[in-house]
Amino acid sequence: MIVYGKQIFRYVLERHPELIQKAYLAKEIERGLFAKLKKLGIPIERVDTKRAQALARGGNHQGVLLSIEEFRFSDLASLKEERFLVVLFGVSDVGNIGSIVRSAYALGADGLVVSGMKSLNMEGVIRRSSGAALDMPIALEPNVLDLMKELKDVGFTLFCADMEGTDVRKWRFEGKRAILLGSEGEGLPHKVVRKCDESLKIVMKRDFDSLNVAAAAAIFIDRMRDE
Repeated sequence: MIVYGKQIFRYVLERHPELIQKAYLAKEIERGLFAKLKKLGIPIERVDTKRAQALARGGNHQGVLLSIEEFRFSDLASLKEERFLVVLFGVSDVGNIGSIVRSAYALGADGLVVSGMKSLNMEGVIRRSSGAALDMPIALEPNVLDLMKELKDVGFTLFCADMEGTDVRKWRFEGKRAILLGSEGEGLPHKVVRKCDESLKIVMKRDFDSLNVAAAAAIFIDRMRDE
């Protein structure tokens, strides 16, 4: 797996050096970072711009790339032991998922479950989460209805984001809980909403259609987190 960019390069080197298999440098880097690569015995390969672009598949690599171990998804069993989960259904945009992972990690959610998809481009998610995906337990569960049943069976209260729901500010959240969020275009299917325990919404102060799913997720997570 290839990740790139100065911010990710520094994050992985400082917090998860054990994941690094090789460093690719298309430009000079800070002496301290280079010294750390050498000290850790990480192989370093100097590459030209064309090679760097190929490794980054055209992305903005900023001259620094890392080959790291493949991402390991968490198993649902471990996440069912937690108190507060974020569940995404039908959210396929890597940028949105990465932003939600970053918010979830920063604001204190215990884990994230991506449902409705069989695979996920984790290189992009790691990059867009600024590395937070490497520290956030993430599970991949294709069948959302089975997932919901499993969470309910272990005591989770399931909340869904829905325009017809109750103002999230009016709830006092306790115990095991999960917030389900759908795609920007279609939201959550009715069959999912019906099986949730409660529906929540973000009340707008001004007349506006809706928020980006990543922005909405950050608000819900902040309102629902443990104090």
